[in-house]
Formats: sequence, C-alpha cells, structure tokens
Amino acid sequence: MDKFETLTGVAAPMPLVNIDTDMIIPKQFLKTIKRSGLGVNLFDEMRFNLDGSEIEDFVLNQTQYRSAQILVAGDNFGCGSSREHAPWALKDFGITAIISTSFADIFYNNCFKNGLLPIVLPAEAVAVLMTDAEKGANARVTVDLEAQTVTSSDGDVFSFEIDAFKKHCLIEGLDDIGLSMEKVASIDTYEAQSAQSRPWV
Repeated sequence: MDKFETLTGVAAPMPLVNIDTDMIIPKQFLKTIKRSGLGVNLFDEMRFNLDGSEIEDFVLNQTQYRSAQILVAGDNFGCGSSREHAPWALKDFGITAIISTSFADIFYNNCFKNGLLPIVLPAEAVAVLMTDAEKGANARVTVDLEAQTVTSSDGDVFSFEIDAFKKHCLIEGLDDIGLSMEKVASIDTYEAQSAQSRPWV
C-alpha cells in the first residue's frame, strides 16, 4: 500500500447526500477479487448512459475533474452494503482522499485498509471546500495527514481528527498484511521455538 503523507490535487464537488456503495460501484462489478481495474466502473450508473456513452454533466466526466484526487461529498458518504470494492474503485480511479461531514462506519474503516483517507469536517468547513472545488482544476486543495489539516486554494485551513493508529498505518503504507509483516521477526522466532517444542505438529 502506498504511503500517504501530503496530497495536493484537484477536488471534485459531489454535494449529494447518502451516496451509497452501490452508487460507487454497482453490484454487477463485484465478481472480481482484484483491487485493480474497477476505476473504469466507478459511479457507473451516474457516469454512463445505457449505451456506454458518457453523461456529460456528471462531475467526473467534466474535463477539469477527470484527474481529481479528492472528493468533497455530502453527508453519510459510503452508506449501504459493506462492499470493499467501493474503496477499491475509488482508489483505482485515482481518488485518494474524501471529505465529508460523515461516513458510514464500515466504508470509513475499509478506506484506511486500502490507502484512502476519509476526512470528517464540520458542515461549515465542507461548504467552504465544496465552493472551492466548484472553481475547477485551478483550485487545488492540500491535505496534510501529518499536520491533520486541509487547506483550500484560498488558504483556508481546516483541522481534522483521526485515530492515531489509522494515521500511522496510512503514513507508513501499512495494510493488514503490512502490519503482520512488521512482526515477521517475532513470528519466525515463535515458529522456530514451536517446531522444537512441538515437533509432532
């Protein structure tokens, strides 16, 4: 998993509330267990017509937001079923941070396991960042995980809270496997001792 330290990029405004996981990645794309390749189907039913053509007024189809790395979203982002494919699709598309007033718990925790930073801010701060994002590609937002701040293109700085362990994992690029690998020396020692004391196992 890539390390997350500081991100400066285009923020796409998505003011809809209750964006659920089926909107993020519809159920027909859940057949894969690979984390890559899902970005093309991110927000599929919102991005594309039935014939596969793009819906022009959808935010991520607009030229200035095609390379967005940050989403500024409405309340309760990621609600619905507990599909890990949702953060996979967002990350594969290029989204690395999501800013909202609230997230569904399971989606929120899945983000950290997949290298995404979900940021909870008060409604007033999200409103400022939403307006900032609406300026387009020239308005670049900076997310500093170490300092726990989000800075708008106009220099407005907003602080956010984050669990210390989750912050450590993102900064060090540690998913569940990476956390286990940090203990590999202790695991090897235990297995060697176990093999000597219980050779029949």
